[in-house]
Amino acid sequence: MNSKRIRTILLFGAPGSGKGTQGKILGSIPNFYHFSCGELFRNLTPDTELGKIFLDYSSRGQLVPDEPTIRLWLHTIESSEHSGRFNRKTVTLVLDGIPRNIQQARMLKGLVNVQHVFFLRCADMKKLVARLQRRALRENRLDDANIKVIRQRLETYDHETRPVLDFYGPKLVRTIDSTETPINVLRDILGVLAKSEP
Repeated sequence: MNSKRIRTILLFGAPGSGKGTQGKILGSIPNFYHFSCGELFRNLTPDTELGKIFLDYSSRGQLVPDEPTIRLWLHTIESSEHSGRFNRKTVTLVLDGIPRNIQQARMLKGLVNVQHVFFLRCADMKKLVARLQRRALRENRLDDANIKVIRQRLETYDHETRPVLDFYGPKLVRTIDSTETPINVLRDILGVLAKSEP
């Protein structure tokens, strides 16, 4: 991987805040490439080292350790570049679900050039829990099915992930109301991106 940092925007928020939905939409726009860390982990099989690690941690509502997370991210980005699906010279990377804590943010600092952090904020925890339970049924996601695991994931987010916003600071963070409809959330994100275009 060459040394040029990748132009990146981060989608940030609690589980169920809509990061995946917005990431998929943005990834369908020319010159944007969506990378979902959670999706990547869920597609791992239990017969691999990383697959076993993911299943062990996700079943308890905990975050996968930093080193294997960044290693998997880097490997996947390099594979996407080699296959021609991603071109760092012309495409903006849309990261969803990574970095998940300050240590990961530090580890990524020399690799990505963060332009914006979109904080999809949902103040109502009951709405987040309901969203996660609906998603569990719709997408057969075991990590979203158990109410005890959901609450553990939301607590983990509050303690470990939310402080990442302070790491990037107010100049980069844009707060978006994620209780709006997906199209209005997208409108707000695109509004910020349109203003920052050269």
